[in-house]
Amino acid sequence: MMKNYFNNIRTKLYSILLLFLILFSVLFIVGCTPEESKDRSKPNIVIIVADDAGWNDVGYHGSEISTPNIDKLCESGVELNSFYTYPTCSPTRASLISGRYASRYGIGGPIARESKQVLPADVITLPKILQSNGYATAITGKWHLGLSQESGPLQYGFDYSYGFLHGQIDQYTHKYKTGAISWHRNDKFISEEGHATDLITKEAIKYITHIRDKEKPFFIYVPYSVPHYPLQEEDKWIEPYKGKIKEESRQVFAASVTHMDYAIGQLVKTLEDEGLIENTLIIFFSDNGGELRWSPTDEYEMRHGPYAKMGDNTPLRGSKKTVYEGGIRVPAFVNWSQKLEPRKTDEVVNVTDIYPTIASLAGIDISTDLNLDGENIWDVISNGAKLEERGLYIKTNRQIAYRKGRWKLVHNAPTLEDAKDELFNIYDDPNEEKDVIKEHPGIYKLFLNEIETQLKLENNLNSSIHNKMTLNN
Repeated sequence: MMKNYFNNIRTKLYSILLLFLILFSVLFIVGCTPEESKDRSKPNIVIIVADDAGWNDVGYHGSEISTPNIDKLCESGVELNSFYTYPTCSPTRASLISGRYASRYGIGGPIARESKQVLPADVITLPKILQSNGYATAITGKWHLGLSQESGPLQYGFDYSYGFLHGQIDQYTHKYKTGAISWHRNDKFISEEGHATDLITKEAIKYITHIRDKEKPFFIYVPYSVPHYPLQEEDKWIEPYKGKIKEESRQVFAASVTHMDYAIGQLVKTLEDEGLIENTLIIFFSDNGGELRWSPTDEYEMRHGPYAKMGDNTPLRGSKKTVYEGGIRVPAFVNWSQKLEPRKTDEVVNVTDIYPTIASLAGIDISTDLNLDGENIWDVISNGAKLEERGLYIKTNRQIAYRKGRWKLVHNAPTLEDAKDELFNIYDDPNEEKDVIKEHPGIYKLFLNEIETQLKLENNLNSSIHNKMTLNN
């Protein structure tokens, strides 16, 4: 009888122990699945930027260039059909991470080799504000907001940085057009072998799969070096275009876009393989319109170019470096798998809108003290809402554009001096073929007044920035 009693006790103990082991195993498995245990209320953010891709350089705009991965993302996402940037690289990049017009900081063109210009270090950038709200932040690719290690991405809110500091590089030596070293990891110069497109992509994939803190949502900015010159691609990328495109330089340009498209496909596959795609917002755009041709002066020891035909902004007027539509209206879209319904919006949005939109999605309240020029456009993206009519101001070192509603003024000077100005009705004349300034003198005067207001604001801001820099020095 006692024997049966102890057997029953032993059996119950075994059952309790087995139940404990089962519960422990379940908890252990759940605890070892970071993507399941992590707070998924904040989306991961991936921003991909092409360098000098024109309006007609993507397949979904009818280009002869093959971009199946870009096309798929656009067609399954929200196409931003009236997305505006600056007509050159540095201003667009400054506006992206500051949420403000680049001219607020005196950045009106590419930061050049002779210049010590940088984005001011005290700017509360998009990566800074995400970083301070629990995001892991990284850049793999082109920086061009400061050309020295001391003004690299780590100073502006990125946990991790990789790529090149300058505006353009040899795709294989990774050196700037003057021969200056530019390739870096975490703002320290390094030497690596390989095509820049492949290296940028591999590092982005490595960051997503291994480097980042997987307990945090992540923000990764992937600005490519192509299709900006110098045009350097392997035969496997060029071969499909040899019988399709007549001009040889356009063949290589097309090859560089297709190479980038393949790389973007690899990034998306990584997000899918890692189980991240459903909680990741992907934004794609070009930093400015396409550059039509290029001839070297002293760049790259004259080893590259000339290129008779590169980018194509058809049917838009103008190209890179101009504030006509071909220079500032670029291919762009937003994709969020299973969160966004496919659609196209014609609402006028611009690069400064990305900052407040992402901040809102991340649950971050934006202080009015930041004086952002951009607006949260998530309602436009997510449900096709209409924006209240607002002015769009784009100032470069050469021109000023001001658009509001159907009207767009092109002021062909960087100040209010007299110039050969042009006024266009963009709704009726999207390709800017007819100047209607004489028919609408009231609109012209009103827009000049708007530009004057913006210039006065910027003069005060730039004086303040200059005085602050002088005191710090």
